[in-house]
Amino acid sequence: MELPLDLLNGFKPAPRVGQRFRGFLPVVVDVETGGFSSVTDALLEIAVVMIEFNRDGDLVRGETHACHVEPFKGANIEKASLEVNGIDPNNPLRGALLEKDALAKVFKPVRQAVTEQNCTRAILVGHNAHFDLGFVNAAVARAEIKRNPFHPFSAFDTVSLAGAVLGQTVLARALEAAGLPYDSKEAHSAIYDAERTADLFCLLINRMRGIHEAFTGAANATR
Repeated sequence: MELPLDLLNGFKPAPRVGQRFRGFLPVVVDVETGGFSSVTDALLEIAVVMIEFNRDGDLVRGETHACHVEPFKGANIEKASLEVNGIDPNNPLRGALLEKDALAKVFKPVRQAVTEQNCTRAILVGHNAHFDLGFVNAAVARAEIKRNPFHPFSAFDTVSLAGAVLGQTVLARALEAAGLPYDSKEAHSAIYDAERTADLFCLLINRMRGIHEAFTGAANATR
């Protein structure tokens, strides 16, 4: 049988993420909101960043999918929050979608990746992850979405990871300590913050690769 040319040239396919995180697919999520309460305050932006392995077995940032979100009926929007994130909810140029449509848009590539990576479901990665997860879960409930691809209560929090590895918990300072770029002028955009969080997550997990392989190798040897 003739071997494919890429195998003859030493091609090595990238491993699947499901092999690393007990069947979970880590997906970075960042939301911009009208306040701190996921129940009463508006979801205004959502961005998801895919995580994948390269052929060397390191995690890398994949595609970004994002959407502006129209506040749900009766949503509270705090002026102080808008001053931080710079969002004008009434700007027609935002092209905002209803929550149900916005979630459908960003969930579609997540579900596809879960299947492609041999995972059971996605797990949210975020900086202060349970804040983002709370807003996602609240929007899912309001929109009556039946197939939420994300685990309902588990998450990977880069605050904890960065605090343990780098001694920093603020995103900007953690990125600086890790030698990664951060532009404060771009901060508080869902896309920008999600992509920087994804870079930080990948770096931290890659730095722990040797520890993971040592533990899993030892565990396999005792079976």
